[in-house]
Amino acid sequence: MRLLWLLLTVVALASAGVLQDSTMKRYDNFKVYKLNIQNKIQLAAIEKLGELTKKYNVWRDYDRNTKQVDIMVNPEEMPYFQQLLKLNNITSEVMVENVQALIDEEQVTATADSTTFGWTKYYELEEIQAWLDEVLANYPTVTEEFIVGQSYEGRTIRGIKISHKTGNPGIFIESNIHAREWITSASATWFINELLTSEEPDVRNLADSYDWYIIPVFNVDGFEYSHRKDRMWRKTRQPHATNDCVGADANRNFDSHWLESNGASSNPCSETFAGDQPGSEPEAKALTEFLTANQDKFDAYFSFHSYGQYLLSPYGHTATEFPDNYDDILAMGKAFADAIEALPYGTAYRYGSTAFVLYVATGTSVDWVFNELDKKIGFTIEYRDTGRYGFILPPVQIIPNCEELLVGMLALIEQAKALGYL
Repeated sequence: MRLLWLLLTVVALASAGVLQDSTMKRYDNFKVYKLNIQNKIQLAAIEKLGELTKKYNVWRDYDRNTKQVDIMVNPEEMPYFQQLLKLNNITSEVMVENVQALIDEEQVTATADSTTFGWTKYYELEEIQAWLDEVLANYPTVTEEFIVGQSYEGRTIRGIKISHKTGNPGIFIESNIHAREWITSASATWFINELLTSEEPDVRNLADSYDWYIIPVFNVDGFEYSHRKDRMWRKTRQPHATNDCVGADANRNFDSHWLESNGASSNPCSETFAGDQPGSEPEAKALTEFLTANQDKFDAYFSFHSYGQYLLSPYGHTATEFPDNYDDILAMGKAFADAIEALPYGTAYRYGSTAFVLYVATGTSVDWVFNELDKKIGFTIEYRDTGRYGFILPPVQIIPNCEELLVGMLALIEQAKALGYL
């Protein structure tokens, strides 16, 4: 009888979501360090560590302005890591004492948002897809599903179009191309909801004046894996033909200065592996084909990411060259950042070209759209925060982050319109 009671208890807890999947990778006592990099030798040493992905994991690549790198360290490697820092005279600061503790805190009780889809917790892919179905059913006259294509594991990459009248300029949003950046799909779904339900005049005007094409979860395989197996998973899930490492960085897999200027890695084990060739990832190939076929339907492109609080624009391949309309891009960036900082949260965003403000990144979706489809508005938004929580942003910050997104988008698009782009 006692054994039966125990079994029933375990089943009940599992059903309530209290027990975590025992196969989920754990990060007990993994630490995240912010490193201050002062020369090329120091940077080379840390970049080499970043290739050892089972022992180290770069959370934020080298920021050429702050001269900092954020890296997660396996506790078993701690003595070697500390020795390497000392030998190379690299100063450091611990940003996260225990990654697993943050992951545990991120999980909320099963009762949160239990009756309706809300934004006080992070949702899994199946839940987001079900919510999307509800939205399409509830707003049939202004919403329409679009299918980008299929992932490597056969999942459908879904998007939603919101259109209140014909002839609107189009704005395209791609979210969660990096699996572990959960705040991005949370922000995308919240933004969809605002466009459909908000009664604020500015938001209604935003919704009514543009056709919105939004993909809440682009990297569907990786996102599912980040919920089921490894919270810190970033890449796609396609196995490599000659290597045990799985997946590529889909945001380095587009055919725009692909694998140039040290803006990505040719190592299949790297977090920024660009794939064996442009479009080698089914997801990136599908998006390229979809955007090409529908390029006359949108005028602006946004890619949602985390973390760091940046608004990044082309180019990603060079820090010494800039687009012809860079002054206008900076004006849009300033409007975005000023509007967000004016909120009570006081959150500060930096803005400018990817390679100049942050680091060289090649083969990105935004640069591909900007360069190959000749769109003049393309931005990567890197959401909260600056390293205290990194990718594991607490659910309590979802709505504040979304509020910042909304006021930023309102200001940016108004500026773009004033400059004659929309």
